[in-house]
Amino acid sequence: MVNTVRVNRIAGALGAEVSGVDLSRPLSDAAIGEIRAALLDNLVIFFHDQQLSPEQQLDFGRRFGDLQVHEFVGGMAAHPQIIEVRKEPQEARNFGGGWHTDVSYLERPALGSVLYAREVPDYGGDTLFANQYLAYEALSEGMKALLDGMTAIHSARRPYGVDATRAFEPGPSSMSFHFSEAAHAEVEHPVVRTHVETGKKALYVNGATIAASSTMRSTITRARAASCTASRSRANARSEPPSPDHDLPSGAPRAIS
Repeated sequence: MVNTVRVNRIAGALGAEVSGVDLSRPLSDAAIGEIRAALLDNLVIFFHDQQLSPEQQLDFGRRFGDLQVHEFVGGMAAHPQIIEVRKEPQEARNFGGGWHTDVSYLERPALGSVLYAREVPDYGGDTLFANQYLAYEALSEGMKALLDGMTAIHSARRPYGVDATRAFEPGPSSMSFHFSEAAHAEVEHPVVRTHVETGKKALYVNGATIAASSTMRSTITRARAASCTASRSRANARSEPPSPDHDLPSGAPRAIS
């Protein structure tokens, strides 16, 4: 089967729909190259009307690199690399509902995520994305000079540590979380990162996992200020209509850079 990859940009700041490929089938290296190029150019890409088994979803993900098993969130029994993101009607809190970048507390964070929408509400539940290239570019030259070369400490202790708020919340949860001392480990990342493939600078700050450190508290205080600046910059990083909010119909995987 010959795949003809077509890319249709859907917003100004980021986002594109990719068609002409069936992700349930083996894809040629050329097709994967075109998909990767679309991801680099558009930051988040969407594939509609796909029907994937867990094995096929994993096979597609492996074309972009080794897969990770989340240390603090339980995956599927037969496929621990896949997390079932659930929110049942009786649950008041969702998973990943705040602005964040995935697993920045790791020494080598993931390239991205492959999300497959299986069951979605008729309305609401939008997923929002921000272009961190534009967040950086929108900063003043003085703020850029302040942040360039600065590092921040990332840790999973706030969401998954032994004192995490979720660990003490009453009521049922349809997802499994592992709270442990291991989440208190710290890693250091630049506040401004240069993408190895595009060569572009982006803000790399994460309100969920940037942690204070007794040895670098002044740096972290400034990094937190950078995080606040990034929040203000998102007005610039987001797109003019249509916005990068995206309702995912069932059968719509997306890949996030």
